[in-house]
Amino acid sequence: MAGHRTVAKRKCYICFYFMMLPGILYFIIFRYLPMFGLVIAFKDYDIFKGIWASDWVGSENFKKLFFSDDFWNVLSNTLKISFVKIIVGFPIPILLAIMLNEMRSLRFKKIIQTLLYLPHFLSWVVIGGIMLNLFSPVFGLAGTFFRTFGLDPVNIMAQKNTIFGVVILSDVWKECGWSTIIFLAALTQVDGSLYEAAKIDGANRLKQMIYITIPAISGVIILMLILRIGKIMNAGFEQILVLQNSVTRECIDIFDTYVYREGLGRGKYSFSSTVDMFKSVVAFIMVTCADKFSKKVGGEGIF
Repeated sequence: MAGHRTVAKRKCYICFYFMMLPGILYFIIFRYLPMFGLVIAFKDYDIFKGIWASDWVGSENFKKLFFSDDFWNVLSNTLKISFVKIIVGFPIPILLAIMLNEMRSLRFKKIIQTLLYLPHFLSWVVIGGIMLNLFSPVFGLAGTFFRTFGLDPVNIMAQKNTIFGVVILSDVWKECGWSTIIFLAALTQVDGSLYEAAKIDGANRLKQMIYITIPAISGVIILMLILRIGKIMNAGFEQILVLQNSVTRECIDIFDTYVYREGLGRGKYSFSSTVDMFKSVVAFIMVTCADKFSKKVGGEGIF
């Protein structure tokens, strides 16, 4: 009898299994099957010979990577940009979600949400054009500002000491609104009776946020932070490719642009695969360590 019940239950959920199928196929085709191509990191890959006919070189590509002139600069830039993006960009969506949740006017809330989400749908090519127009020393707002105060205009996009700030601020502006979606969804699950009890006890809005709102969504915050740490070796390929130039490349060159330049530009496919494998290993270690640390301090993890 129990067996018949189980079969009937599975038939009820068969439509949900079909809904899962596109996502499963996506990960199999575009995530798991390409992993077999990582073998070229241990070969001197020749596009005409193919993967299996190319000569084995063992760890030679890794030695070239670690002892190359650009490796440590690229590693430093990648980690620096990623860490600052996390420190600056991660808390802002949480604060925005809390503020949006506190809004009582539904119409005004929807308008603000639309304005916050809009930059996410713009490509980095468009964002790059906006940044160039904004910070242009000739006809941009920055140039006008400098001339208004009698100062010589500075090309912010072509200065080594200012391009880093442009990278961070443009990323926060583009993605902070979109990142609020998950936190807003988490806030809808907070029990409203907790706020009512807090009001009776005399807690103001700030105390309600500190002692009720943030602890209630702490699990989601920790989960998103761990996932963000897992992407620490991906500092934003499209963004850096669009914003960098010959002057600022040394300051903001990251692994993704380095792979693009070496792999596609110079045809070093084995070398670029080696860099990607190194990134994946570091990302796995970072996620594992963050997960263990989260569990050790009493939080939730992902494993």
